[in-house]
Amino acid sequence: MSTPAFQWPALARGPEPRQDRSARTRDLVLLKAAELFAEKGYRTASIKEVAERTGMTKGAVYHHFPTKDALVIAVVEAQYDRWPEMVQQVRTETTTALEAAFKVTDRVAEAFITDPVTRAVARLQAERSSVPFDLPAPYVGWISLMTQLLTEAEQAGELRAGVSPEQIAHAMVASFYGTQHISDLLHDRADLAQRWQEQRSLLWYAISSEPDRPAS
Repeated sequence: MSTPAFQWPALARGPEPRQDRSARTRDLVLLKAAELFAEKGYRTASIKEVAERTGMTKGAVYHHFPTKDALVIAVVEAQYDRWPEMVQQVRTETTTALEAAFKVTDRVAEAFITDPVTRAVARLQAERSSVPFDLPAPYVGWISLMTQLLTEAEQAGELRAGVSPEQIAHAMVASFYGTQHISDLLHDRADLAQRWQEQRSLLWYAISSEPDRPAS
C-alpha cells in the first residue's frame, strides 16, 4: 500500500530529523497539520494555525516543513507508509485469506474513527482539485489488495462458487468507502463502526462458502 511508483512534485521537503527530539517535534507538527487538513481542508488550513496548535513559532514549523505543500506530501506519505505493516499484522492474526480481507477493512474503519492522518488524507483526496499538484490515485491500492486476498480465498475454497474475486474486491471497497463517506457527512463518522458492521455482515453472507458461520 505504499506509493513507490508515484512521482511527487520537486519541491523543498525539509531535513530528515537526526535526533529523537527533532523526530518527535516533526511528528507533532505532522499530526497537528493532519488535524487541520481533516477539519478545514487544503485551502483554509495554514502554517500559522499549525504553529499555534503545536505551541511553536512559524519559523520552527518551516524548519521541518518549508511549505504547506510539503506538509500535504508528508501527511499523505505517512498514511500510505503505515498500511503494509498493518496488513502484515492482520495476516499473522487471521487464519484465512477471507477473514484477512474483512479484518483489514475493519482496521481501516478504526483508523477513520481515531486517526487524524487517515481523516486528513480522505478530505485531501475528496478536495484534490484544490491541491496544486497530483495526489496518488485513491482506492487503487485497496482494490488490488482485496483482489489478492480474495483470489487466495477462492483458491482455498472460501468463496461461494461463481463469485469473482476482482468484482467482489471492487464491491467491498465501494461499500466501505461509500459507508464511511455517508457516515462522515451525516454523523461525523460517529456511527461508522456500526454501519460498517452491517455492511460487512451482508458482504460475508453474499460471498462466503460458509455464509452461516459468523464473520470473524
